[in-house]
Amino acid sequence: MQTFPFMYRGFLDCIVRTYHTEGLRGFYHGTVPALVANVAENAVLFACYGFCQNLVSHTLGLQDPSQLRDYHKATAGSLASVFSSLVLCPTELVKCRMQTQHEMRVSGHKDMPCKSTPWSIVCDIIKSEGVFGLFRGLSSTWLREIPGYFFFFGGYELSSSILNQSSTHQPGALVVTVSGGVGGACFWLSVYPVDSVKSRIQVLSGASHPEGFLLSLLHILRTEGILTLYSGLMPTVVRAFPSNAALFLAYEMTKRTLTGCSNTQT
Repeated sequence: MQTFPFMYRGFLDCIVRTYHTEGLRGFYHGTVPALVANVAENAVLFACYGFCQNLVSHTLGLQDPSQLRDYHKATAGSLASVFSSLVLCPTELVKCRMQTQHEMRVSGHKDMPCKSTPWSIVCDIIKSEGVFGLFRGLSSTWLREIPGYFFFFGGYELSSSILNQSSTHQPGALVVTVSGGVGGACFWLSVYPVDSVKSRIQVLSGASHPEGFLLSLLHILRTEGILTLYSGLMPTVVRAFPSNAALFLAYEMTKRTLTGCSNTQT
């Protein structure tokens, strides 16, 4: 819906037509690179999040990261996304190209293969663009991730503080789950137009589409209008709330379990 906004009338139309043309399997195109992208991104992101919290607290002259305010933690999350983008960009590039193969063929790109694997797409990119071709859209990814993760961690930390303000204990599972969902929704609501431009750059490279974020943005605004940048927003937010609720729940519970084990051994 992002890359070919005029091909579908809406969320439900996209679901029905995808099922009729590609079957149930069509909804799972790009699953492998999507899993790799999420595992790699979140591993780097949350590892760097703790490091960046220490960095921000040291910069502010605080003795401990627990003294950081919610917007300080949001800043730490924003800094952490600089590093996670480096592993996210190549995997997301492959995922986007796998997900839009049918639409590319329908829109006139007859050179698109009927079936591709993540590895074959990687090989094609390296063959035609070199290794650096895997990082196509990196600047756009940074433009999305850096401000997006400020709202992501900011939304999570603020929601957690509000929902847990009557308790002196750590936030419970329900608070963490709801706050994680809010954080995910805040991310996409704040940077979705940037993501739409990034998807165009990664999928339509060399297909009568201008290079670079600014030129791509101006081209979309001039030829299609601003509302096109929000095509696919609803399914993205519908996906973001439960997935990020589960993400933060897993992160917090795992961290507490590992911390408890460490304290017990000590």
